[in-house]
Amino acid sequence: MAAATVGVVRDHEPVPSPRRPLVGRDAELAEFAAAVGLDDPAPAGRVVLLSGDAGVGKTRLLFALRDRAVEAGRRVVAGHCLDFGDAALAYLPFSEVLGRLVAESPALVAEVAESHPTLSRLQPGRRTLSAEVSASPEAAGLDRGELFAAVWALLERAAAETPLLLVVEDCHWADRSTRDLLSFLFARALVGEAPIAIVASYRSDDLHRRHPLRSQVASWVRLHGVQRLHLDRLGDDAVRALVGQLAARPIAESELAGIVARAEGNAFFVEELVGTGAAMAGDSDRALPDDLADVLLVRLDRLDDDARRVVRAAAAAGRRVDDDTLWAVCGLTTEQFESGIRAAVEHHVLVPDGGRYTFRHALLGEAVYDDLLPGERTALHRTYVEALRSGAPGTAAELARHARLAHDPDTALRASVRAGEEALAVGGPEEAAQHLLTALDLLTDPRVEVGDLDVSKVVVRAGEALAAAGHAVRAAEVIGEQLRRLPADAPASWRARLTMGWAEALFLIESGVDLVALTAEAVALVPDDAPRLRAKVLAGRARVLAAYGRFEEAQAVGLEALALAERLDLADLASEAATTVSGLRNAPPEVLRAALTQAIERAESDGALHAELRGRFHLGRNHEDHGELDIALQHFGAAIARARAAGVPWAPYGFESRWQAGWIHMVRGEWSLAREVLDPQGAPRIPAAMLASVRLLLEVEQAADDEVAAVGERARALRPTWTEEGAIPISSAAVEMHAARRAGDLPAALAAYDAVVEVLSALWRPWFSARLRLAATALRAVGEVAPGLSAAERQALLPDIDRLEADGRMVVERYDDPSGHWGPEGRAWALRLQAEALRARWAVGVEVDPVALCAAWNAASAAFAEFGHVPETAACDVVRARVAAATGDLAEARRLAAGARATAERLGAVQLLAACDELLGARGVSASGSAASGPGEVALTHREREILALVAEGRSNGEIAKALFISTKTVSVHVSNILGKLGASGRTEAAAIARRRGLLGE
Repeated sequence: MAAATVGVVRDHEPVPSPRRPLVGRDAELAEFAAAVGLDDPAPAGRVVLLSGDAGVGKTRLLFALRDRAVEAGRRVVAGHCLDFGDAALAYLPFSEVLGRLVAESPALVAEVAESHPTLSRLQPGRRTLSAEVSASPEAAGLDRGELFAAVWALLERAAAETPLLLVVEDCHWADRSTRDLLSFLFARALVGEAPIAIVASYRSDDLHRRHPLRSQVASWVRLHGVQRLHLDRLGDDAVRALVGQLAARPIAESELAGIVARAEGNAFFVEELVGTGAAMAGDSDRALPDDLADVLLVRLDRLDDDARRVVRAAAAAGRRVDDDTLWAVCGLTTEQFESGIRAAVEHHVLVPDGGRYTFRHALLGEAVYDDLLPGERTALHRTYVEALRSGAPGTAAELARHARLAHDPDTALRASVRAGEEALAVGGPEEAAQHLLTALDLLTDPRVEVGDLDVSKVVVRAGEALAAAGHAVRAAEVIGEQLRRLPADAPASWRARLTMGWAEALFLIESGVDLVALTAEAVALVPDDAPRLRAKVLAGRARVLAAYGRFEEAQAVGLEALALAERLDLADLASEAATTVSGLRNAPPEVLRAALTQAIERAESDGALHAELRGRFHLGRNHEDHGELDIALQHFGAAIARARAAGVPWAPYGFESRWQAGWIHMVRGEWSLAREVLDPQGAPRIPAAMLASVRLLLEVEQAADDEVAAVGERARALRPTWTEEGAIPISSAAVEMHAARRAGDLPAALAAYDAVVEVLSALWRPWFSARLRLAATALRAVGEVAPGLSAAERQALLPDIDRLEADGRMVVERYDDPSGHWGPEGRAWALRLQAEALRARWAVGVEVDPVALCAAWNAASAAFAEFGHVPETAACDVVRARVAAATGDLAEARRLAAGARATAERLGAVQLLAACDELLGARGVSASGSAASGPGEVALTHREREILALVAEGRSNGEIAKALFISTKTVSVHVSNILGKLGASGRTEAAAIARRRGLLGE
């Protein structure tokens, strides 16, 4: 059989690919060469993204660039991404690059590998089925930062000898890990001085809205220095020239015109139309199917039976297949295979590539595969399974794919599990999750023999991979479903492991499940003969108890887990337990910080990434709670860097550190940095919503008046995620309230407040801490919108004001943090609540002591300034300025408004800036204080127009003074000036004149 021939040495070399001149791309090639610096005598780092439709000629252009680069004395290495569907092989193009460098410069690679041993993980030989793959948590937690650094060191070392051009083709098929590594290399190349140029190509027509590369490209092009080159279709003249180059004999004009029309500038279509000979028969309208697949398959008609057998076997493998594996699968003799492969190459169906063969174009391979009958496909995949299991070169991911398509669920199951472990081992959680979820699907097949496979471990590993990839909700769903489907006679250890795994997944989301009870159940389920499982379950329970504030129990359980883990030499679990015990918040801050620092050091030493991230996050949060934002940012930044380096940027605590860092940058007025950190592109759904909710807080302040509604709608669009992650509504509901406030829609603002309180009260408790901030935000809306309402509408707001103030006070009164610490942010919002309540009452006509009002806003402003909240300090100062103006202290009002204006201008806070300009008299007011006016217009100042509008509503001078935060005497002076300018004898006549002349903006 074919499998029996695996490993036999044959005496042929792959057939070289034919070369021909590049047609119609001179300008693009010159631009390309300049972009990668081929003409630069001292080249530095360059990054170029090459895009174009399938078949447009990207690969031919890259070959031409390669030739020119070699002529210019450059070293060129290339790697290719392949379409493995849901069986992606992490870092595949870089394994290919490493293999080429090993073949060309083994001493160079050995030198780099000596100082960067993780580089060996990418060697092609280490990724075959014959290589050992450790399934231990330590191996799975490989620091992807070391791998990334190793790849960069290899490229840098190669470039030290000769300037390097790295080409990564077909990035539309790139796995998540490859895309992340490219991002890392791009950043290094653009800021370093190493002569390394990197080119990444992809099919632009493949990037549909949900394609993962689409957001990645958007992120890449924002890097300073990244250049883009889009390859358009060939012009008609270029197509004619290409046909002339390809045709074996002259073509009549009618035939040529038919090819030009049909090809539509796609070089591959031109080649296929010419190659099939369709236009050679003198009848351009003869039976040639319009469907491209049919056009492609015509070429196979020229092949003999052996060649067609080789091509069909290659199609089942995908676009690329190893020479030995293809030979084993074809079932041909050596002579037949040699003849068939040569014919396939000479007819431009397959192209040799080292020891492998690829289809000349991916579309050709797809067409051949689609043309196979179902039984033919199954038989070919079955043969691939036999070959791979017998030692033919290949990976677990390839074996899993072939076994699934061969309807061999047993082999597919175990290969999928191994492929998942391999992906985790090289820091590819997204790919690992795909493989492990495939394994779980296969377990539902009644033909599967589970044997000695521990299904509970596969389920939990799938959940861990999903969580590490940022899909915590999906992780909880998967583990919960598998727990419910567990047979009643399943081993107790399986049920215990799944119960704790479900609890740990639920711990990351808003579930409403009693996790204290659930983890207690998990502990009770652990059998006596499973000490390792007991250590893991105890560590998880301690974490839950600590989160629920049951610190004494958490300490006892955590210490038990720590002792058991140390006795069993489970370093990762020991670090988890130590981090939990160290982070208990019933200790003084200096004690807690010292303990967490020790726990982080231990986790680093043990390679316990999750424990390290958790420790760094909690240490950052402790400093944040005490208003030490600079130090908090350092710890969050360290966690972000570690998560990114390990290839798990969306993993628990690593991602939360990024979210917190973005919020701190917003608070500190570093809005450009905040936008960068809070960029949600490429993030999974819930992390993206968390980032977007905070970023919208910036956007609602920076939006122009005609843009505010759209920002509010974007915030409202996040409501479906509220019950999945409570952090989202805290910010997004505030954005809804701000947008409604700016639009003057007070009912909408209050409705948003009520909606978020209803959701979070159910998820947490009615006195959740953020309710204080939300209540103050709602009161701000009342205070700013109420002056424009009628007297009856204003009076109707008093119950709302009382309710909102009571809500905020409830939070203050019932605050029960175990540490007893009420941080500077909480104190600031408590003072802000009082100030906003006073302002709201003033705005609706309640008598408020101006001295008390002034004192309240002074206290709120000072508290926000102490905490370091730049935008809220400025917002408070604007109100302070209005109060100062209302009490006659105009100099103080201008001083405060000028300071707030400087902040608003720097932040780009549109409404805040307008309020400052109004206070300073800068909105459309000339140096004399009168508004500019056109012919026949009444020269009213902006303030006079505001007062005239309120006079027309029937407001008294006292009501107008309260609404505008100015004195009654000032209002009286303005009213007198208005009457004089309008020539009115009284307020009623002034209102009538204003309406007649259109001065009220109605």
